[in-house]
Amino acid sequence: MNNEKTSNTPAVIDADVDNSASASKTITTQEQPNSQSKKSSQMSAQVQLLNLAKLFALDGSLKPADKQMPIEDRSGRRVRISHLRRQQNMEKIVEKSIHYCAGDQVADRTDADWFDSFIELAERVSNPAMQELWAKILAGEISQPGSFSLKALQAFKNMSLHEAKLFGKACALAVSDSNKKNIRIITGCYQQPGLLNLFDSKREQHVGLSQFGFNYGDVLTLAEHHLVFTQETELETSSSGGVLNLKYNGLPLAIKAKKKRCALTCYKLTPIGAELAQLIADKPDNQFLEHLKAQLSHHYSFG
Repeated sequence: MNNEKTSNTPAVIDADVDNSASASKTITTQEQPNSQSKKSSQMSAQVQLLNLAKLFALDGSLKPADKQMPIEDRSGRRVRISHLRRQQNMEKIVEKSIHYCAGDQVADRTDADWFDSFIELAERVSNPAMQELWAKILAGEISQPGSFSLKALQAFKNMSLHEAKLFGKACALAVSDSNKKNIRIITGCYQQPGLLNLFDSKREQHVGLSQFGFNYGDVLTLAEHHLVFTQETELETSSSGGVLNLKYNGLPLAIKAKKKRCALTCYKLTPIGAELAQLIADKPDNQFLEHLKAQLSHHYSFG
């Protein structure tokens, strides 16, 4: 019998905006030896800020006074450009989404209110890589209404490209049940203490997630977006021979207990995390899989 419970032991793509606070400072003639590199960095920040200001129609006051448009006209121009940019973003997302939609008929019709909320959340996304993920969400919801909740969309909207990549890395290290509703990142295993194993140095085993670019700081980052629980949970096998039938990135993974009272420790994805994990394609890391099996082999065998 497999039981999941909370562990009693504590769980041990382009943003071009630079820091422009110093962009308006004047460089003095008495420069330090490394002032030239500082000046280059400062100029780079100024150029980036100017480019952004032009892109968002906020460069009006930077022009000579005799060439400035009235502020009312500048404001209207910015509003028009903003609406055009959002329209262009959504059209690109819809265009990308078409390629992910299957030709099969669907039984249910997508909720128009959901689609309206989707537009509101996705229309500001201009990064091509993030647009691709939003397109997958739209295609997934059209094909199977109810796949992505508004809570999941809101959580995804607040993620940067770096955080989206981090979530993808977490999914690449995770195992799941057959329907992918319960997704976990295994952190180790142990056997409950008893007279026969109290002094066994291998009673507790840990998976070296940090060797594969994922650490507890990453867990906290994902937890801020309600994707992962920070408290470790356990998958327990009460008897010797108990089997956990899981999947690792599409590969079947049967984990069989060699002894009684053994448990796997893991970080579990939240329901929102499990929803968004549908966006991540299966890509097993054979090196990590071998490491996982080696670290658990004292208490478990694999089918």
